[in-house]
Amino acid sequence: MTVHALEAARRLAPRFAARAAEHDRDGSFPVEDFRDLREAGLFGLMVPPALGGMGATFAEYAAVATELARGNGATALVFNMHASVTGALGAVTEELAEALGVPDEALAARDRLLKAAAQGSWYAVAMSERGAGARLSQLSTVYEATDDGWHLKGSKTFCSGAGHADGYLVAARSSADQSVVSQFLVTAGDGLTVEPTWDALGMRATSSHDLHLDVAVPADRLLGGVEGLALVVAQLMPHWLVASYAAVYVGVARAAIDAAAEHLNARNLAGLPAVRARLGRADAATAAAELVMAEAARRVDDAPGDAETNRWVWRAKLLAGTTAAEVAASMLEAAGTSATRRGHPLERLYRDARCGSLHPATSDVCADWLGIAALGGDPDRDGSAPRW
Repeated sequence: MTVHALEAARRLAPRFAARAAEHDRDGSFPVEDFRDLREAGLFGLMVPPALGGMGATFAEYAAVATELARGNGATALVFNMHASVTGALGAVTEELAEALGVPDEALAARDRLLKAAAQGSWYAVAMSERGAGARLSQLSTVYEATDDGWHLKGSKTFCSGAGHADGYLVAARSSADQSVVSQFLVTAGDGLTVEPTWDALGMRATSSHDLHLDVAVPADRLLGGVEGLALVVAQLMPHWLVASYAAVYVGVARAAIDAAAEHLNARNLAGLPAVRARLGRADAATAAAELVMAEAARRVDDAPGDAETNRWVWRAKLLAGTTAAEVAASMLEAAGTSATRRGHPLERLYRDARCGSLHPATSDVCADWLGIAALGGDPDRDGSAPRW
């Protein structure tokens, strides 16, 4: 990746910040932000250069996502979903494709999807369901083969970007064999119904509505061209389902420090030692979380899916979520009651930061997995919640 992507993210962040309050207040989707992302070419961030993209590494994605989140965490969170789709698709090398049994026609279909992203299409993720969360093994959305492709039926929740994306990565279970979980890239249009259910505490501008599916899709929209790859890919690339959120919340924490500093300087409160100490602790905590995120990202690029890499992935997710919440709360206290008014950046950032620990895997689950690993156990076998 050239420095263009990081420079573009830094250039766009102030624009996102200027729009954030309105979209948070109304719960509206930041359409202009995504127009800016498209014009900057960032939808092709994770697309290989041979297909027209920037070919970013996971570490480079994390740096871009952090900068975007300093502008608007909600925009960065939806962008993360698109990067997760394109990043996972782009990471399927010829060697991995051969090992997984991916046919040539499926690779060609993948390349078409990635080329479309590089040209401005963007994808959302439709995985979570009510009562199942993001646990792939518990999904109720099902699919079955038809004469000319597949038919999917079910309902998804927390689908960020619902109603705005050009396509959706949908996870579903085979109606013929419930142990088989596959993923499909479903184009927006007939057969998809968005139910506006998203009216939440934080990240209000993500349009994370429910998505109902009763849709026929062409044969080539089965990702990988082989049924049952969803669980395999999740085990090979857990960073896209776990650690990619971490970069967003590191950016949210940094934005809270920035907003607090601006507020305190404007009100001549920067001379108070207690206030300065709060900012100093927040800066140190955020820098520590950022370093853990960077180490996790480096390991993801060097050895994705490795047991030690996964531990760093869990550490990054845990620390980013808890640090963002603690930093935002402390910055709000440092700024005082005036910063709790609706529309103040710190009030919004406080609510957005509280969401970091709730994304899968939650902070409690990550801590449980890390504790099991430290005790010499197997998180897949001994954890309080199954990984997938």
